[in-house]
Amino acid sequence: MTTPALLPLSGRRIPPLNLGPPSFPHHRATLRLSEKFILLLILSAFITLCFGAFFFLPDSSKHKRFDLGLEDVLIPHVDAGKGAKNPGAFLIHGPDEHRHREEEERLRNKIRADHEKALEEAKEKLRKSREEIHAEIQTEKSKVAQAMKIKETRVLPPVPIPQRVGVSGGDPEDTEIRKKREKIKEMMKHAWDNYRTYGWGHNELRPIARKGHSTNIFGSSQMGATIVDALDTLYIMGLHDEFMDGQRWIEDNLDFSVNSEVSVFEVNIRFIGGLLAAYYLSGEEIFKTKAVQLAEKLLPAFNTPTGIPWAMVNLKSGVGRNWGWASAGSSILAEFGTLHMEFVHLSYLTGDLIYYKKVMHIRKLLQKMERPNGLYPNYLNPRTGRWGQYHTSVGGLGDSFYEYLLKAWLMSDKTDHEARRMYDDAVEAIEKHLIKKSRGGLVFIGEWKNGHLERKMGHLACFAGGMFALGADGSRKDKAGHYLELGAEIARTCHESYDRTALKLGPESFKFDGAVEAVAVRQAEKYYILRPEVIETYWYLWRFTHDPRYRQWGWEAALAIEKYCRVSGGFSGVKDVYSLTPTHDDVQQSFFLAETLKYLYLLFSGDDLLPLDHWVFNTEAHPLPVLRLANSTLSGNPAVR
Repeated sequence: MTTPALLPLSGRRIPPLNLGPPSFPHHRATLRLSEKFILLLILSAFITLCFGAFFFLPDSSKHKRFDLGLEDVLIPHVDAGKGAKNPGAFLIHGPDEHRHREEEERLRNKIRADHEKALEEAKEKLRKSREEIHAEIQTEKSKVAQAMKIKETRVLPPVPIPQRVGVSGGDPEDTEIRKKREKIKEMMKHAWDNYRTYGWGHNELRPIARKGHSTNIFGSSQMGATIVDALDTLYIMGLHDEFMDGQRWIEDNLDFSVNSEVSVFEVNIRFIGGLLAAYYLSGEEIFKTKAVQLAEKLLPAFNTPTGIPWAMVNLKSGVGRNWGWASAGSSILAEFGTLHMEFVHLSYLTGDLIYYKKVMHIRKLLQKMERPNGLYPNYLNPRTGRWGQYHTSVGGLGDSFYEYLLKAWLMSDKTDHEARRMYDDAVEAIEKHLIKKSRGGLVFIGEWKNGHLERKMGHLACFAGGMFALGADGSRKDKAGHYLELGAEIARTCHESYDRTALKLGPESFKFDGAVEAVAVRQAEKYYILRPEVIETYWYLWRFTHDPRYRQWGWEAALAIEKYCRVSGGFSGVKDVYSLTPTHDDVQQSFFLAETLKYLYLLFSGDDLLPLDHWVFNTEAHPLPVLRLANSTLSGNPAVR
């Protein structure tokens, strides 16, 4: 599921600055400075900065109290649970204070020595000729390039692949169901073949213009998002020639050493999730290698004062930042809370616990935060560790955070009880404050904004019907039946949002105000961009109930997509689901191949294809295996336990 607020950003472009030369003649000759003078300028600036930092930065001994109550998270060497009587107000005092001052003095001496060393090195550089400096620069560049090459080609430790149960097959016995499944496979072939012809290597496809397409979530590079996202769908459908085409492109072209700023969340769920799923399904090492290479590029995003990652990171420089529109520079719950599944698998496959520690660090921080009405706000400032705007949603900005709490428990073979407890607490608060029934009897999930409930539900929130069904088994107070029924009610509401449109396709969001129920009111909410969440819920409820209505509803959606979204060059979203003559948006989203068509195919397949007691789907529908204790090769590895 993709946070909708990211999508409009793809159309924004900043006009280039005019950085051309001045109009007067011979400007290059008149402005040329010697390299030595430039080095002197840099050196003087460096010395000024160093001494300014040394003498004018605040004395840390005056700031011994940590008002966040997160010492065990922000200060790794302090165990607040054992070493302090009050973890929320840890103070340095007594002998510890003396040691603290000694440590400060040692650090000051080290900084002073480092400054003197840097000054001597700079003076030495200035004595060298231009040719000597140039040669040294080239040598250092070669060393860095060689180090990066060695790092990228390092051999990962061998670990056993969990049993590949149900990675193919699932042939339905019923002839009519088999025909429907074949039709979904043909739709996948149409989407893939046109991407292969017109958009190969680009992130996505413009099926009407018949050319490549991308958005700012993928940065400025052609990273083949559709290829990576579609691999596991191709594999389970038995489209092995197409799968091999994708594998060859990844081997030859997928490069993460690019100067490109990407969404950490989107790249994690689509690329790392897609590569890991392709590895577990096929056993091909190239997918694991590429997943780890990309994960290493994402790690600098976690370099924030709290460890809550930035929304975006430059793959080359490692510089991160947040979306400008996100509540005073906040990180988004659904983004930093949707890393756990992939990062735990990365630790399992590499033997490196850094990935596991990053996501557990986030969990610990969230557990210490006060939650208004037991709800998690959608925004958290990574600098201060405080909530931003009090806006809670199970749709965009919040959705997959709750999904990953449940799936962390399932993926751990139901041993991660902490994740299950957090999920149960969150669902109870959601049910108490956000879930309501309309006058017409439709159960919906509203959004908490500015102290009141907004009676609006987004298409993205429709995934929750499947989540409630998936989490029914193991719920508190023997409420499995209750949550299965709640999932069914959400599915019915979302089906109504489809059924009440002209195209029988659901809008981006829909209201429950007065006489208006399950209908979009604003023009900006009437579009359908090939989203999967409603079909995802149909599939989960089919798996748990085998109620034929879910296959019927899924087939209705498939026919509507075929009729109104299919064009000669692929599939396109539509701008108004209430108009019988819709305008296409001319984008074939990568998640259409990764999620929408996969869930439709599974809906018309047998339960033996990717059985849910062996596989857990990430939020981009990439199946990752349950990590059972018997598969652990890392003694005492908490990433598995």
